[in-house]
Amino acid sequence: MGDILLSRNVRTAFRMRKDSPWKHLNRSFKTADLVIGNLEGAVGARSEAVDPTLDAPIFDIDSSDIAMLRKAGFGAVTIENNHSGDLGDAGRKRTMDLLRKNNVVPIDYEHSPRFFTLKNHVIAVLAVNVVRSRDGSKPVLPSVEFKQKLRLAKSMSDLVVISIHWGSELLEWPDKEQRKYAAWLVANGADIIIGSHPHVIQKPELIHGKPVYFSLGNHLFDQKYPETKEGLMAEIRIQSSTFSCNGWMTHTAPQSFYPKTTEHLNFFRNLPLNNHPLTIDGLRLWPVSSSVGNKLVLNAYENGRKKWSSHPMSIVTIATSKLDGSNDYLFTLEKHYSSLDQTYSLRPYVYSIGKIGIYARWRGSGLAWPLIDAQISPSDPTTIMVLHQGNSFLELDKTASKKRYAVYRWNGFGFSGISDTTAIAACKKWYDRP
Repeated sequence: MGDILLSRNVRTAFRMRKDSPWKHLNRSFKTADLVIGNLEGAVGARSEAVDPTLDAPIFDIDSSDIAMLRKAGFGAVTIENNHSGDLGDAGRKRTMDLLRKNNVVPIDYEHSPRFFTLKNHVIAVLAVNVVRSRDGSKPVLPSVEFKQKLRLAKSMSDLVVISIHWGSELLEWPDKEQRKYAAWLVANGADIIIGSHPHVIQKPELIHGKPVYFSLGNHLFDQKYPETKEGLMAEIRIQSSTFSCNGWMTHTAPQSFYPKTTEHLNFFRNLPLNNHPLTIDGLRLWPVSSSVGNKLVLNAYENGRKKWSSHPMSIVTIATSKLDGSNDYLFTLEKHYSSLDQTYSLRPYVYSIGKIGIYARWRGSGLAWPLIDAQISPSDPTTIMVLHQGNSFLELDKTASKKRYAVYRWNGFGFSGISDTTAIAACKKWYDRP
């Protein structure tokens, strides 16, 4: 769904009527395996607003109204938009805690991707906001960090769905920035992009073969312009190896805030799924988003039967590779505390996989210099390409703009740096690409 408002006139309406704003959509919601919307605002009192003198609306949500989302059928909501920070960090945390308490998964930037298993398929959902918020937050795209999130999502799911808050309000076509972001997201692994913020519908398109719903418009809102009373619900249907993207048009009557479906539209059919499950030594690894911080649990399956579960892991990226030239290993980047630089930072890990569990072969440090990113070389599975900070562990300065490029080879006990200028040049070219 598009933008959902639970404050201002919408709140007044459902309090007076004492019914659900989604009562006309019960059938549509009940037949879906997963219903997701974009929740505008934060739980708390209006008096908690960040910079209350700012000339912008404040969307404060009453804590008792969050339960309506689950009762209506929502399984998850994205909370990356220019109003999720209206009440500061405390409001954002309160919103996430209440959503979890009501069995609605909150999808934010920090904890993206979130993984959902639906009828033998794994769906990864990531949320990002590029519209400046009241609290000043605005993640920058493109970024190495979001590339890592996309890489993790792509490696462990059949379908990568991006929820992005972008564009210009009331503009009925995508602007240049939206098209730039869409192309970058697709190039880095997005399968479906679902946009919000313009508050009007922007027609879906295929960008390099991937469906982009530039804007779904309003779903539950109190704006009065005729165009803002029309909404689009994205309908994604997954078959065995393909998916289709359709839509339900919704209309909200002039004196109402409750949407009703009006027309079903077919947009894009028979698009290929990833079908690149993470498999190692005959075991399929399924990700489960853990309730313990920002962590993943890996479940290993063989011939449809679960063999084991890992401990919660702070995985940032994951890949399989024959690091020694013959045996398969898991290579991960994880966030851990280290006394070396006294921070929670990225550390490379290498694991072996067995029939009864996962075994750490190497618990890495930051290698030679502080780490920004690392991944298996696409041309040599025994080496990793690494992007380092330009500083050192002795003189840490995370604001330093200088970077180092390095290539390391697995030696059976860890990684050794190599001085192959061709490999290092290829590493630099890889990381410097758009």
